[in-house]
Amino acid sequence: MDLDHERRLTEVEERAKSNSHRIDEVERRQDNLDELVGTVKVLAVRERQVEADVKEIKGDVKSLTGKPAQRWEMLITQIITLLVAAAIGFILARIGL
Repeated sequence: MDLDHERRLTEVEERAKSNSHRIDEVERRQDNLDELVGTVKVLAVRERQVEADVKEIKGDVKSLTGKPAQRWEMLITQIITLLVAAAIGFILARIGL
């Protein structure tokens, strides 16, 4: 009976060692996963910041690209106003006013 108990005890001890190694490996993997989750959270925050910056830059670019068009329209408006004023002045000068 002692041999049977000793054999079973040896098997249990070996299984306990094996289980300890497996638990250590699971804990190591869990630590890696926890670290990965933290990194993903940081990346998500940075991604939101980059997205906000891109929106701001996009608005600035639209504003800058719109300025030449606004200037051109203003120039055309002034030229038309000048031509109309000259025409009216010419007509008024012809009729003697």
